[in-house]
Amino acid sequence: MTSPNLFFPTPVWVTKIDKYKETNEEIFEYIKKLRKVDDKGIIKSNIKGWHSNDFDLKDTEVKNFINLISPQINKALVDMNWDINSQLIKISSMWAIINIGGAANARHHHGNSAISAAYYVRAPKNSGDLVFYDPRPAPVYSHPHSKEPNHLNAMVNSISPVEGALVLFPSYLDHSVNENVSNEERIVISFNVTLSLK
Repeated sequence: MTSPNLFFPTPVWVTKIDKYKETNEEIFEYIKKLRKVDDKGIIKSNIKGWHSNDFDLKDTEVKNFINLISPQINKALVDMNWDINSQLIKISSMWAIINIGGAANARHHHGNSAISAAYYVRAPKNSGDLVFYDPRPAPVYSHPHSKEPNHLNAMVNSISPVEGALVLFPSYLDHSVNENVSNEERIVISFNVTLSLK
C-alpha cells in the first residue's frame, strides 16, 4: 500500500538559528530594560508570567534580531508558495514573555495574522513546552482510540524550548505553554507576520 496523501496539513517550522548568541545577549538586555521600565506588563495569555507591551520595531536591538531570523521567515513563506511579489510582508507586532517558576500561558491563537512565532532567548530545562492543538473540529467530536500517537492521529503535539530556536506556525493554530517547573526564567520573543495586497 502506498503512503497516504496529506490533504490540508498544518506546517510547524522549527529551526535552530546559527550564530544566535551575540544577538541573544543584545535582545536579552533590551527585554530586561523594558521590564525595568514596566514591571507589570500586560495580561493576555500569560498566567503569572510577565508579558511586555509591543516592541518598537525601529529600535536597533529589535532590527538586529529581525535581521537574524528573516531568512527563516522567508523560507516559510516560500514553503507556503504565497505570492510575495503582490503582497506586502510585515511583522505587525512583536513582544516578549518571561515565565518564572509556576508561570504558563493559556490556550490561544493569534488572529488577523498569517504566521506567528516563538523564539527562545532563554530556555532552561523543564521551563514549559509549547503545545499545539489539532485545528480540525471533526476529531473533537469523534476520535477513535489509537495505540500511540503519530503524525496522522495525534490531537496534540509539543515542542520543548531550546535557546536560539525559532518556531513558526500558522496564526490560526491554537497553542499554549506548559508550566515552568524550573527555578529559572524562560524568555521568549513572539511575533506576528501579516501579508496584505500592495
